[in-house]
Amino acid sequence: MTDDITTLRRILRTCKTIAVVGLSAEWHRPSNFAANYLQQHGYRVVPVNPRYAGREVLGEQCHASLDDVPHPIDMVDVFRRTEDVLPIARQAIAIGARCLWQQIGVMNLEADRLVREAGLDSVMNHCVKIEHARLFGGLHWAGVNTRVISARRPL
Repeated sequence: MTDDITTLRRILRTCKTIAVVGLSAEWHRPSNFAANYLQQHGYRVVPVNPRYAGREVLGEQCHASLDDVPHPIDMVDVFRRTEDVLPIARQAIAIGARCLWQQIGVMNLEADRLVREAGLDSVMNHCVKIEHARLFGGLHWAGVNTRVISARRPL
């Protein structure tokens, strides 16, 4: 599992096209919030969710699976349960992705081993949005450090 700062920075600098598996069209869902953040910071987000296949999510065509994406993918960002990750890891390898990223709370060790053996970077139990904000100075964006909650009394 990768979690050192140098490697995370390299991944986030070089992986500019990110397939978000499990991306929800509902604005209040974590996957949508994270993907929107990524778009606002120059990444191309490719939605992958059979529920929305053929429709647009965040202005991009949604695909039923990674196999249906017609262009190269750098990173596969997984917003699915841990037990659902292994087939996604196999697809990530098959399509030539360079990184499998399992979101906070998602830690499939078999998928991690499989992608590493295939030469991919692997990140588990981390949020792409949080790591990007932490490493590239975006902690103020949309809901973090907005001064909505303050110890100061209102004037």
